[in-house]
Amino acid sequence: MSHQTQYNAYRKTYPEFVYDSYRYDVQSDGLHIVFTFRIGSDIVFSPSAFIPSRRFLHFPEHTPQMDTLVFNIGMIELISYWKCVCPPVIKVLCGFLDNTQKAFWKKIYFNGLGEFFYINGIQSTINDFVEIIAPQPSASNAQTEIPPAPQANNYLVPIGGGKDSVVTLELLQQATAPTQRPVPLIMNPRGATVGCIQAAGYTMDDVLEIHRTIHPRLLELNSQGCLNGHTPFSAMLAFYTLLASHLSGIPNIALSNESSANESTVVGTSVNHQYSKSLEFENDFRSYTSQYISPIYNYFSYLRPLSELQIAMLFSRLPQYHPVFRSCNAGSKQDIWCGKCAKCLFAYIILSPFIEPRKLNAIFGKDLLNDPSLEPFFLQLIGHADTKPFECVGTVSEVNSALSMAISRWYADQRPLLLQSYQASPATTPLKTLLSQHNLSEKETAILLQHVQAATA
Repeated sequence: MSHQTQYNAYRKTYPEFVYDSYRYDVQSDGLHIVFTFRIGSDIVFSPSAFIPSRRFLHFPEHTPQMDTLVFNIGMIELISYWKCVCPPVIKVLCGFLDNTQKAFWKKIYFNGLGEFFYINGIQSTINDFVEIIAPQPSASNAQTEIPPAPQANNYLVPIGGGKDSVVTLELLQQATAPTQRPVPLIMNPRGATVGCIQAAGYTMDDVLEIHRTIHPRLLELNSQGCLNGHTPFSAMLAFYTLLASHLSGIPNIALSNESSANESTVVGTSVNHQYSKSLEFENDFRSYTSQYISPIYNYFSYLRPLSELQIAMLFSRLPQYHPVFRSCNAGSKQDIWCGKCAKCLFAYIILSPFIEPRKLNAIFGKDLLNDPSLEPFFLQLIGHADTKPFECVGTVSEVNSALSMAISRWYADQRPLLLQSYQASPATTPLKTLLSQHNLSEKETAILLQHVQAATA
């Protein structure tokens, strides 16, 4: 059975997905959240989240703002469960949505599932893939804004364990007073995320942790052959960061999504593995948050004016992180670079102009440019294929610029295997200037430009 046939059959068998309820309560160890979703009467999902207590967090009891924040987290959590059988209707029973909000959520779902539809060969459109049914808000159920309590800290910085977020953390930490240093935010801590914050001089007591669980019923359905695939993780993280901002009283949420996230993964289409890291999503999210949650929250990407190549340049100047950072999804549970995937190869390539081969090989465990098994990924990364890898990787231009720079700097005499027939051309990705489309303040932009200019001096 094709996935398109399976998709059509599921939608007839399971006509409705229900967002039934959410609940949260403060216990001695922190904030506990549980959502309830169901498909028919037999399939019930109850995913949960937990935010441990910290000295800098304030856990309010039930308030309108808390209700709004948790409800919206449920709206993004549900898409991971909806996709297993893709019901044509999402019915919301525990909150209110006007038509503009419904359009916002449909756009997130459809674009965030672009890779899911593409990989599974499912044909659909944003108009007909799902209908969202929810009661309309009225003046009597409008939410009252409750601002977060003020704190000395200026920024929340989500840390993923890769090079990008530690560049944001380090630059903001250098730009603020010790009493106002950024607070790292980690979802489901692992080896690389813990290693990076320790290298930055933090302990886990300084970190805002979010522990999120996937309900086992979904994993069971996946093992039975239900539809599965990529969902917009960064959009889910975005809504959790709003809750984190409210609990900490820190209004500025500094992400680390670079300009290359805007480039589509499949040539000639809008299918983008990194859609929820794109500027389009960021702007939509900021607008939605300001109108429907609170204008207090300032969600933006600090690295948006930069290319991947510029971020790699800045990261190369932070050697304390080189032994501990990891960007490999395949090796994340073992806290290793697997050395076999497109993400490992991309990270190796983008750092190659700035870190000599001997040191790069020590970081990654081998010379990835001498591994013939990586050639298919190499061809995708340099633009000799219809798609880029379905990973968070830079643009084709950035990859080719990095390789051209590395060849002229390190490989003048003897090229590694993957570069032996590569036709290098002059680098086209600028290193000294910033892109103009972003949501940084003038002060934040000036700090970023100062670091770029220092690195290229």
